[in-house]
Amino acid sequence: MRTSKILSLGVIAASALAVSGCSAFGGGGGPRETAYVARDVETLYTAAKARLDRGDLTIAAALFDEVERQHPYSPWARRAQLMSAFAYYARGQYNQSIQSATRFLSIHPGNRDAPYAYYLIAMCYYEQISDVERDQAITLQARRALQEVIRRYPRSEYASDARLKLDLVNDHLAGKEMEIGRHYERTGHWLAAQLRFQRVVQDYQTTSHAAEALYRLTETSLSLGIPEEARRYTAVLGANYPGSEWYEKAYELIEEYQPEALGG
Repeated sequence: MRTSKILSLGVIAASALAVSGCSAFGGGGGPRETAYVARDVETLYTAAKARLDRGDLTIAAALFDEVERQHPYSPWARRAQLMSAFAYYARGQYNQSIQSATRFLSIHPGNRDAPYAYYLIAMCYYEQISDVERDQAITLQARRALQEVIRRYPRSEYASDARLKLDLVNDHLAGKEMEIGRHYERTGHWLAAQLRFQRVVQDYQTTSHAAEALYRLTETSLSLGIPEEARRYTAVLGANYPGSEWYEKAYELIEEYQPEALGG
């Protein structure tokens, strides 16, 4: 799924950078094929491309790197850098893919394939996003990289896909804030919990977690003895999510605590 998606979007797909001819190194493989042997650039590139087409991603990446190493000033080297980045990505070697794509951008910042290189970097981070219980440093890197694609190439097909993924990333980050906030609430750290829930409402208000965050703010406000704040959050919840379970729960909570909250 991941490989087919990025192939369909990528300008480095087989149809875009295909080179005619069959690999002179179609048989064998392994260390002997990727060992340093001086070869003309077209034969070397074609061998790498053939390996990529066959799904031999490790050898393909090594051969594309060899194109760049042996023929650094050839136009084929520029193609090979990006193809190498893709091969590493498809192999799940995200750090190597990022390095190859970054090197491509440093040497060819204005190349027509630069949007794809930025997108590929973003995808490498995106594919490494873990569950909300883990550290979210990679998730934040994915968000920055996706935002960079959108900022630089807002009308590109990569920006369209990046926007969709950015929504998912933000939802993931909001989920992390909620997970931490719930922990603080369970342990009676009401102010710390409120800071997390407020962050969701302020920074991730379009995510699926916003309604629950407003409900939790109602809960924690009542726990802190500030019913007027609880009513305010419930009103916001009712205005934005009138039919949601979270509004119904918040309304019931206000009704339940109202006599005590009002000093009755």
